[in-house]
Order: sequence, then C-alpha cells, then structure tokens
Amino acid sequence: MMAGTKALLILENFIGGKFSPCNSYIDSYDPSTGEVYCRVPNSGKAEIEAAVEAARGAFEAWSARSAQERAQVLNRLADLLEQNLDEFAQAESRDQGKTLTLARTMDIPRSVQNFRFFASSILHHTSECTQMDHLGCLHYTVRTPVGVAGLISPWNLPLYLLTWKIAPAIAAGNTVIAKPSELTSVTAWMLCKLLDKAGVPPGVVNIVFGTGPSVGEALVSHPEVPLISFTGSQPTAERITQLSAPHCKKLSLELGGKNPAIIFEDANLEECIPVTVRSSFANQGEICLCTSRIFVQRSIYSGFLKKFVEATRNWKVGIPSDPSASMGALISKAHLQKVRSYVEKARAEGARILCGEGVEKLSLPPQNQAGYFMLPTVITDIRDESSCMKEEIFGPLTCIVPFDSEEEVIKRANSVKYGLAATVWSRDVGRIHRVAKKLQAGLVWTNCWLIRELNLPFGGMKSSGIGREGAKDSYDFFTEIKTITVKH
Repeated sequence: MMAGTKALLILENFIGGKFSPCNSYIDSYDPSTGEVYCRVPNSGKAEIEAAVEAARGAFEAWSARSAQERAQVLNRLADLLEQNLDEFAQAESRDQGKTLTLARTMDIPRSVQNFRFFASSILHHTSECTQMDHLGCLHYTVRTPVGVAGLISPWNLPLYLLTWKIAPAIAAGNTVIAKPSELTSVTAWMLCKLLDKAGVPPGVVNIVFGTGPSVGEALVSHPEVPLISFTGSQPTAERITQLSAPHCKKLSLELGGKNPAIIFEDANLEECIPVTVRSSFANQGEICLCTSRIFVQRSIYSGFLKKFVEATRNWKVGIPSDPSASMGALISKAHLQKVRSYVEKARAEGARILCGEGVEKLSLPPQNQAGYFMLPTVITDIRDESSCMKEEIFGPLTCIVPFDSEEEVIKRANSVKYGLAATVWSRDVGRIHRVAKKLQAGLVWTNCWLIRELNLPFGGMKSSGIGREGAKDSYDFFTEIKTITVKH
C-alpha cells in the first residue's frame, strides 16, 4: 500500500446511470512516483451481466431518438468536458505519466472534439436508392443501430481513444459497455459524472473497470453484445477474435505498428528533424503511430544522424507537471523493463546506442526516483532482422539505418508484419506519390506527422488490424444496413 497519509482515490463502476462499488479492487500506480494512488474495481461476469441488462433496457428508447436529439446530447457532453478541461488534463497526466502539457493540448481537447465531430457527422449520412421501373420496384437502404456495443480502449491515450469509440457508437443509436485499461481508468470514471448532466439517459453508457482476462473476456464472450471495438495489442486481438467467433460478432481491431520514416536526400531537414524526433518520442513513444524505424538515404545519413541525436538530447525528460518537459514517465514498471530489455538485446547484437538508455544519466527529483522514466534512445548499426527493427516496442526508442535506392527502401519498410502508418520526407512530388502508393500502411504522412482528418479512414493493414474508423467508417461499423424493396 502507499505510504503516507494521502487517501487513495477509489473508483466505482458506472452501470445503469449509477455508481456501484465492487467487492474486489486492483492497485493503480502513479507512473511518475511508482506509488499506489488509486484503486480500480476488479470486475467480472456479474458486473458485465448487470451492464448488459442496463444497456439492453436503454437501447429501445435511445435508438428511437432522432439523430438531431442524440447530437444535442453529444454536444452538451463536449461542452461539459471542455469546461472541466484542466481538471481532466491533470488527472490524465497523473494517471498515465504523460506531460501535463500534452494532456492539455492534445488528449482532452481531442476528446472534446470527438464528441463534437460525431454529433455533427451523424447528421450528414445519406442512404441509397435505385429504381427498377420495368418490374415496378423501388429499392432503398436504411441503417439501424446494432444494439449493445462493447468498447475496449488502451492506456496510452485513455480518454482520447475511449471517446473516439463512445461518440460514434451512441451517436448512431447504440448503447455501450466500455472497458478502459485497468492501468488508466480515472478519466473514464470522471466522464461518468458528466453523463447525467449532459442528458445521457441511464444505461446508454456503462463503464465497467477491471482486467482483460476477467472483465474483458466476460464482455467479449457475452452473447448479447453483438459488436466489439478494440484498440490495443495483437495478442489480445487474437483472443478477442477467438471468443467472438462462436457469436459471429462485428469486430473493429486497431492494433500495433512498426512505423517507418523514409528520409530522402532532398528532404528539408530543418522541418524533418524536429518532426521526426517528435514522431519518435511523443507521449514517451507510447502512440501506435510513433516512428520506430528511420531509413535515411546514405548521402545524408551521417549528417542526419548527428543532428537527430543532438535534437534528441534536447528532448527533455521530466516530471509530468514540468512545463518544460517534452516527455514524462512510461506507463508501468513492467513496461519500462520491457522497453529497456530491447536496448540490451540491441547492444548484445553489436548495435550502437548513440544516446539515451545506458549512455547518459537521467536526473530526477528525489520523490520521482522510483518513477518509470527513461531517456529517449537512438540506436544505429542494427540489422533489419533485429527484434528492435521487427517488433513493436511502444517506448522512447527509435532505430536509424541508411538506404541507397527507392525500390530498396520500400521493400525494407514493408518487411515487417505491421502496416499502420509511415512518413515520407522528400521535395519530389512524383516520388512522394510513388512511394506512398507502394507502402503497406493504412496512413502515410508526407513531410509531416499526425495531422488527422477525422472524416477519412483511420486504421492499418496486415497485423495492424481489421476495419477502419472515421466519419463514414465508424458509422458503417456501428450500424447494420438493410435493403428494402417495394413493389408498386
């Protein structure tokens, strides 16, 4: 237990519009201190059963509301979240380890935007209609909500990715049971307090806390939850697929990445280097879209390396509340050990660690010495077959290697099992189009990173998942399409 006199924050499940205690709890740690500061319900089948009953009970009335009425509720929820932005940002930073600056400027504003975006987009979908005059028939399509949606969100962008699922699901008329990560449950619990004020009826949004094996499996295998949207790791997605198969559930799986950046000799390095440092180390490298393999054309390789390492050394690791910190703490002790183990593997293979872990010393205040901090780390002289170049690490570690030709780098960039995102840096527009088309990635940014257009599809190829999210894609996923033929 946590030392000292500070009371622990005790979370409760939110089912049928009410908070309900649990008979078992999990310790949740402050990543910046390594101390327990919160207790999260350790829910299971009984809680999921209650949530399914509440969600089913609320479905008929909620799905019968017009899109305009549901949009009003989402907009009110966005307003309330925005009014409490700072409180949510502080909670997210403490719970996840990210910098307060990032939570204030990215996580919580994007959560607000998710509700506003889907409140608007739900009003702009149209259905199809065709005529068969020779048979006297008219065909048209309608879309209807599916029912109870199971939503499982990860620990890296807790409220951001939870709202990215809740917003389209309830906008389309579904009711939901959400399971946030047991490592980062606080902002989901805080969101529950706003639901009634926003006019979300009891049972429309239910949030059940706990671990994957206990509450996640109960949710995924429940016969009355016809649809699962999951963001997380590939092994968990495999388990979800197995448990869903007997019920033929609709699945949306947004999984990992091993994202390449390809830097051609004509790239604008003044823009490229700061953006690529950010794409490698933002949020401690704990974003599925982060760059972890940097391919640099040989003629500029040594110059790039020198400038990149210099910029990385200026990427300050500090306590999350420090406004000058670029990076905070990693999510957990186990995850920190995992990321460090990759640096050791690379060193054992003969790779060079240019900066970061094991090369420089990290200086932290005494109260943060036990926190899960790690310096941003750059590795070079590493083979494409190395585990550091093949496996998703999800931490502040990136590998930089040279390449010679366009054909060669495309082949090497595509040589991993993942296909989520890629970045390409060049001033040659023809080359940008050619390379972007050949890369096996669901998203390709050229001369930029992480500029998102929520109308357009988001998701990956290969082992990076199944399905897409975005205005049309999320609407298609959270509804069933029906073709109606009328003979007149």
